[in-house]
Amino acid sequence: MKKLTFLMTSGVALCAASMALANDDLMSQMDNPSQWAIQTGDYANQRYSELDSINKENVGDLQVAWTFSTGVLRGHEGSPLVVGDTMFVHTPFPNIVYALDLNEQGKIKWKYEPKQDPNVIPVMCCDTVNRGVAYADGKVFLHQADTKVVALDAETGEVMWEAVNGDPSKGETNTATVMPVKDKVIVGISGGEFGVRGHVTAYNMETGEQEWRAYSMGPDEDILMDPENTTHLGEPVGENSGTNTWEGDQWMIGGGTTWGWYSYDPEADLIYYGTGNPSTWNPSQRPGDNRWSMTLMARDPDDGMAKWVYQMTPHDEWDYDGVNEVILTDQEIDGEERKLLTHFDRNGIAYTMDRISGELISAEKYDPAVNWTSGVDMDPESDTYGRPQVVAEYSTEQNGEDVNSTGICPAALGTKDQQPASYSPKTELFYVPTNHVCMDYEPFRVSYTAGQPYVGATLAMYPAPDSHGGMGNFIAWDNINGEIKWSIPEQFSVWSGALATAGDVVFYGTLEGYLKAVDSETGDELYRFKTPSGIIGNVMTYEHDGKQYVGILSGVGGWAGIGLAAGLTNPNDGLGAVGGYSALSDYTALGGQLTVFALPD
Repeated sequence: MKKLTFLMTSGVALCAASMALANDDLMSQMDNPSQWAIQTGDYANQRYSELDSINKENVGDLQVAWTFSTGVLRGHEGSPLVVGDTMFVHTPFPNIVYALDLNEQGKIKWKYEPKQDPNVIPVMCCDTVNRGVAYADGKVFLHQADTKVVALDAETGEVMWEAVNGDPSKGETNTATVMPVKDKVIVGISGGEFGVRGHVTAYNMETGEQEWRAYSMGPDEDILMDPENTTHLGEPVGENSGTNTWEGDQWMIGGGTTWGWYSYDPEADLIYYGTGNPSTWNPSQRPGDNRWSMTLMARDPDDGMAKWVYQMTPHDEWDYDGVNEVILTDQEIDGEERKLLTHFDRNGIAYTMDRISGELISAEKYDPAVNWTSGVDMDPESDTYGRPQVVAEYSTEQNGEDVNSTGICPAALGTKDQQPASYSPKTELFYVPTNHVCMDYEPFRVSYTAGQPYVGATLAMYPAPDSHGGMGNFIAWDNINGEIKWSIPEQFSVWSGALATAGDVVFYGTLEGYLKAVDSETGDELYRFKTPSGIIGNVMTYEHDGKQYVGILSGVGGWAGIGLAAGLTNPNDGLGAVGGYSALSDYTALGGQLTVFALPD
């Protein structure tokens, strides 16, 4: 099979009129493998580096080159950026940003420390994480926990503009990064567990003025959909598709928040992202498909209009948020070159679609333990085409309120949560950090009060039974054939983002704190190093003065590590995660550190 990549080079950008409109500064930085200019590695979210000085032959010789303490505890998600000779490092709440001079042994060039109301902390459902800053046009963009979007001068740290994206008193917060596209910054929102109505917003990169906002549910004018031209599996969505599968005005507190990752195809001029769970977690309180929660969306970045949508889990009964990253590739299927996207959903199904038309090409389980569905109906002539076939035993709605449905796989945190996968165009494999976790789920009736939790379910989590006994696997996935090529069992969920490189090495971190390097073809372990705290950050790489480095943030936390991070002991706290991960404290402790690795001179 011909191997193709989706690297957005500046040369290609000059060839297409639509691409010439893209942000030239950011595009040129992403085109340079010495930099790490965006959290996802590139617009395609491939998290792949062309650097190969560190390779499978010598990666076993890696050593710690330098370290940096962030001065903050709690969960450290995301990664540093490297632009030019500067590294930008972020922290969880209070969302400090450091600019480090790589020419001066990491000397702090400037530090930005926002003054946020600590009352935002209890409104953040699953730790005080932040998935990093973004860069474009000489600015660093930070989306704070309190939803303030800040543009900082990349050289001085001076505040250029600020914009308020939400209201924490209503449960609106932020944990995600942002994505600069053209002259805009694309921004999401968190708070599905507080009855927030999700939205994506575009702010002007120069002024901070709001350009457009697209809600996840509501009237057509709110969700920016054309009833005749926006499609779902090839058919027009029809009028008011975002309200007519809700009861009454429930869509106004409908969830569908947008706290995941965003990707962009400059040639097609479309942005891609997923929406989260509907509110509440008790499915009996919200009859209908609850569109457009749990949905992949393709939108025009200029005006926000949706080209196509696909709802993966209609009428979600398990909290399987659809916010995980969308990875863009160009590959051959049956001898035909296709423009694809691949999405590893929380619901345990890996979807491959045509990213231009929204055609569903494949939908396969990427963990054999997944049991809530027998599979997705792939017959285009069927009335249930594209829908997962729910197994009655694991249907929390069919079993009823105040009934504990047991043995559901995966758990609410999904076969994979936000921790991003990577893709190698050399192997045409996706490298996926996964959760091998099941749950018991008991829904109960709950009323809505602005700013108060709107969950309505009690959960317990535990390792998938009849397996290796651990709670995670790191897998290599073949999206064309829909199958696992190899799998590495892990004691705990793999909550770290992966990195694939041209050196035939794949890196990832573990909750115990190990940075690991494995062979991209075989999965054989080539290197491991124990960092000071559990890793939920994403591995990145860059080159400085002709030398390749690998960097990782450690600092245990996130949903899986919330018990340890927040000092919780009740097994049902942390939305069910505390009990499942109680043993984690035997292996690691809180910390906040950047560790940078290199080969010896």
